[in-house]
Amino acid sequence: MGTDTCLPAGPVAGKTPSMFRRFLFCAFLALAGCHHDLSPQDVSVRGLVPPLGFTMTDAATGKTVTAADFKGAVTLLYFGYTNCPDVCPATLYNLDRIEKRMGADAGKVRIIFVTVDPDRDTGAALTQYVNLFGANLTGLRGTADQLFDLARRYRVVFSVSKTPEYTVTHSAAVYVFNAKGEPEFIIAGLDQTKPDLDGIASDLKYVAEE
Repeated sequence: MGTDTCLPAGPVAGKTPSMFRRFLFCAFLALAGCHHDLSPQDVSVRGLVPPLGFTMTDAATGKTVTAADFKGAVTLLYFGYTNCPDVCPATLYNLDRIEKRMGADAGKVRIIFVTVDPDRDTGAALTQYVNLFGANLTGLRGTADQLFDLARRYRVVFSVSKTPEYTVTHSAAVYVFNAKGEPEFIIAGLDQTKPDLDGIASDLKYVAEE
């Protein structure tokens, strides 16, 4: 994705003008091959947000995990909670549908579901929930400080109000990081009725194959 420079942009030492023109033409073709237009639902965040970084608890194992445990995989980071009535299940369901469109590249993807409601989302409850949406999904819990630090790192907004009714709100964007843990883009609107599944799958495949 993006428009990374794949070849030098300036003159090449020792080349004649005609050779240089041919070089520029080849460079243009190479650069065109390196360009990837994102789906309208995906917004590039390269250089705009920090690399993947966290310390939390794996709901399934109870062990502490960090971003280093996900290096080598295209990692999708999403914040939600298991009692979410619509947005979270729709988002996770559509992520599973997107992975099915990725073919073999789906094996290069890991999805992290961070609960913003750890008081109710016990390790067992969170593990049972994420298992409903595919094998590549990992549920993470954190202390209040860990959760707020992670949310602040990616400017994620959430709140939990326990009175007079138990109410949880949270941002719904999915953050995509490449195999090196560097930010690539965010996916918005996966709870829509007809999201651009093919376009998003194409964007993820591009990152997975870089």
